[in-house]
Order: sequence, then C-alpha cells, then structure tokens
Amino acid sequence: MTTEQTDVLVVGGGPVGVLLGALLARNGLDVQVWERRTAVPAGSRAIGIHPPSLDAFAAIGGDGPVLAEAALVREGIARSRGRTLGSLSFARASRTHPYVATLDQHRTETLLRERLRAHHSEALRLGISATGLRRHSRQLEVTGTGPEGTPTAVRATFVVGADGAHSTVRELLGIGTTGRDYPDRYVMGDFADPESTSLLNSALVDVGPAGVVESFPLPGRRRRYVALSGPHAALWAPTWQPGSTPDPEAASALADTVAQRTGVEIDSSTCTMLSGFQIRRRAAQQLTLARIALIGDAAHEISPIGGQGMNLGWLDAAELTPLLTEAVRTGSCGPWPLFAKHRARVARRAALQAEVNMVLGRPLDGLALRSRELALRSTLALPSARLLARAYAMGWSSPMRQEKPSR
Repeated sequence: MTTEQTDVLVVGGGPVGVLLGALLARNGLDVQVWERRTAVPAGSRAIGIHPPSLDAFAAIGGDGPVLAEAALVREGIARSRGRTLGSLSFARASRTHPYVATLDQHRTETLLRERLRAHHSEALRLGISATGLRRHSRQLEVTGTGPEGTPTAVRATFVVGADGAHSTVRELLGIGTTGRDYPDRYVMGDFADPESTSLLNSALVDVGPAGVVESFPLPGRRRRYVALSGPHAALWAPTWQPGSTPDPEAASALADTVAQRTGVEIDSSTCTMLSGFQIRRRAAQQLTLARIALIGDAAHEISPIGGQGMNLGWLDAAELTPLLTEAVRTGSCGPWPLFAKHRARVARRAALQAEVNMVLGRPLDGLALRSRELALRSTLALPSARLLARAYAMGWSSPMRQEKPSR
C-alpha cells in the first residue's frame, strides 16, 4: 500500500467538504477530499443558500453557476387564518446578494464539485471511507478503504472532518457531543407551485392555530412545503431516498394539511420528494485539536427550520480556509482556539434562531394565538424589520478577526 502526501485531507465530500476543498485548492494548496459515496449527488433535501454562502461561492467562481439555476427569494410573507400579518424584504439584507437562493441540493453539490475539479482535477476521491488516524511529528496519517475494500492511506499536514452528524473523524478522535432532541416533527415535500405568479419570489409562512406551514419557491415552478406534523399517521413520513417515488398517501396527507391550514390547494400527484424529520441539536465538545478541525454537521447539528444548517457548514469552511492556507505556507499549526470559539458561538446563535422559529410555529388557540399574531404584525410593521430580514439571511455571521498562527 502506497501512502500519498497532501497538505490537507478533507474527510467528507458533501457540499461542505467540497467547498472547503475548492477554497483551499484555489489558494494553491494540495488537497484531497475523501467521500464514501460513489453515486452522483441526488435529491433536493436542503435548498436554501444564504448571502454569506454565495459570497463564499464567489471566491471559487461558483456563485454564477448556482444563481443561473436557482430561484431567488426576495421577500418573506407571514400569514395566519387567511390574513397577511406582514412581510420582510431581503432588498437590504446583503450588499452583494439581496435575496436567498434556493436550489436542489444535488445541483448545488454537483456545481461545487465542478468548481473543485476546475481548481484541482484529482482532489475528489470517491468511494473512500476513513478507518484510522495516527499522529506523527508534523503530519497525520489517515487510513481508509477504497471502493472495493482496497486499503488506502495518506499523510496530511492537516485533517478536516466534514463527514456529517455521524462523523468518523470525530469518533476516531474520541470527541463526544452534547445536545438534545425536540418533540417537534415535520414533513416536507416538493410539488408543482400552486401559488400565483406574483409570489414566485416569496417565501410564505403560515402560523395559524393548527401549526406552521412554510413554503419556498424552487426552480422550474416548483415549491417546497414544510408542515408541522398533525394527527394524520401518513404525515409521519419515512426518510425519502433519492430516486424513489414518494408515498402517494403521505403526499396526499401533506397536501390536505396545507389546504386545511392555508387554503392553498396542492396537486399531490406532482410530488417529487417527501420526507419527515425530527428536530435535534448537537454540538461537538471540541472543534479543533492540534492539526485537526471539525466543520459542518460534524461540529454542530441544528434544526433545519430556517435553512441555516448547510450554510453554517459552508461558513465554517470559509473561515477555516485562510487559517489552513497560512499554516501550510508558514509551517505553523493549530489548534486555533479563537476559530473554535467563534464558530461555536455562531452555531449557538443559529440554533437559537432556529428554535425561536420552531416555537413560533407550534399550535396555539384563543388569546395565545391572537397575541402571537399581534406580535408578528407589530414587529413586521416596524422600520427595524429590515434588521430581522438581515438576521434571517444570516447577515450576522461575519467572520472573526484572523488569529496569529502557532509555531
């Protein structure tokens, strides 16, 4: 078995790991990105791309291709019991990208992979699973198995775990997690967009008495609906597998729920994706260790409500890139405690914002419901609502001041 050499090994070739690899390759570093999957990306899953992430994409020439395919959300509208409570415009949420883009995750991943290949044609290694990690004096040796079980190994100056919520890198390091599960369950599905053309660039959030229904435009005149699960058994939808046909009963149940809560009629036969999920929050007890860092879901897992999770990982990658670049060029090393502290703080804020959204969408009636409607109506009518729009577009996620490297 031949042991290869590289500056940075990124374990995990999902959207977060691929962006980090492309950013590092653009800066002239030699990088490998190991991804255990061999199949091409498939499925819509996470769809929201916030302005700071688009700024990160721009650094690798990725914003143009993404925006050429994406739908653009320019406003959010809050509703309840058939009435509009108010709206938020994203026109001033970002100087560079005054909107939130939506695109099926498999297309975002594919476009990011293309940018990685443009900067380093051999960086992405498919079908490799990491199995071991050993420290040497100024390097780390990571072993793994290839597509047919063949052993492989690489010695890297730095290793980054971007391998998701069940991170192998985190497990190999013996780093635990803290967090909790929430009782809230949701079901989401993609359908032909039944809304009027005037709402093609609008996200809709209905916070009526039976629970929230959110919807977001997608490319191709489609719309993603997300509903707090009700009593109908089919709303407890199983995890959808890309390429499979959504369960017709569950699709019909979601369409019925949307109609009952919002009055909007969906054609359930147009459903192309349907999935249920429960809310959980997790944080790794340590994000950096000497020459190793964790990013994305390997570092922190938050509620999907609000669409911040994948973006949080991309911003981890953008903030880690200059640290790794400087360290490789100067021969310095981690563990970058300020980076770890800042990213943990950003993750906590994102998690809190997601949990506020979750609480606002729970069922209410009587005085409590009217109070919620009044509070939302009043808040959205204030001039300061533009700050709320900036918050929802993750405008608060500014990078930290770069810390000095350790020798």
